[in-house]
Amino acid sequence: MNNPIIQTLPLGFPWQTQDPFLFCVHHLDHYPKGNDDMGPDPKLLQGRNLGNDFTLKDGWRMYHGQTVPGFPYHPHRGFETITIVNKGFCDHSDSLGAAGRFGQGDVQWMTAGRGVQHSEMFPLLNKDKDNPLELFQIWLNLPKSDKFVDPHFKMLWHEEIPIVDEENAKIKIIAGSYKNTQAVSPAPNSWAANPENEVAVWNIHVDADSEYIVPAAKSEVSRTLYFYEGSEIFIGDRKINPNFGIILEASQDVNIKIGSEKAHFLLLQGKPINEPVAKYGPFVMNTQEEIQQAMDEYRLTQFGGWPWPHADNVHDRERGRFAKYPDGKLVEK
Repeated sequence: MNNPIIQTLPLGFPWQTQDPFLFCVHHLDHYPKGNDDMGPDPKLLQGRNLGNDFTLKDGWRMYHGQTVPGFPYHPHRGFETITIVNKGFCDHSDSLGAAGRFGQGDVQWMTAGRGVQHSEMFPLLNKDKDNPLELFQIWLNLPKSDKFVDPHFKMLWHEEIPIVDEENAKIKIIAGSYKNTQAVSPAPNSWAANPENEVAVWNIHVDADSEYIVPAAKSEVSRTLYFYEGSEIFIGDRKINPNFGIILEASQDVNIKIGSEKAHFLLLQGKPINEPVAKYGPFVMNTQEEIQQAMDEYRLTQFGGWPWPHADNVHDRERGRFAKYPDGKLVEK
């Protein structure tokens, strides 16, 4: 068997990805108790660069939030976001009038397509205890043929997401298929919607002092395994420490020996789109001319405007998990 490791990558902020993925970031913030405004006590905000706080101070960051941590309204065009919230909650609002609160294992899949604005805020709902947050945000590209599809918003509730329980491992199937288990359908215009593209997003948790086999893909795909928490692992005679990504040869099974702590992985896989990529902030197109067009159109139209009272819109503290869709449909969990 050939060496299955093509390359290893230190995990920075964001993580390095392969086509068809554009971006992946792991947010892990140990937020304190929330105040009446669902943010940290203002005394704790002193000394922070509010509005652009990406420094891990006291175990957490405010990102672009001023009073509530998170990302106030901002535009996207030409790709999709997949937001996996393992701990804590995310409040979503967008220019389509859609909204939601999701967390504790839920996933939001949003196709930006021709253009959408949204906000992603992290309300500190607990006033009597800490508010830990862990989430992944993944950007999945759209091919040229789908760059201008209508925006689409979909929730994958954790009760519906399949989890494969193996002898020493649990595999959460967010996209794609794992052996004989199929994920919930993604957004309809997604690159992941065509099974031939073999897009997979799996969150894998493996017991300490055990072994796990990553099954081979069926076709030629890019595959990156992100080892984001644990002690050490071994692939063949290669020792790999946590906070490294591993670009794997996808055509073969890969046996991983787990060290003295439980190992946590995120796997991203898919057939490359193999088209030119032009990026500028929240816009991803095929040419610089299309990027300029996106910027001009956003200045003119604001991609439909902002129908919410605040740029950092959050929902009522007592509101549970829910999704309000652009057509008015309401789902409460």
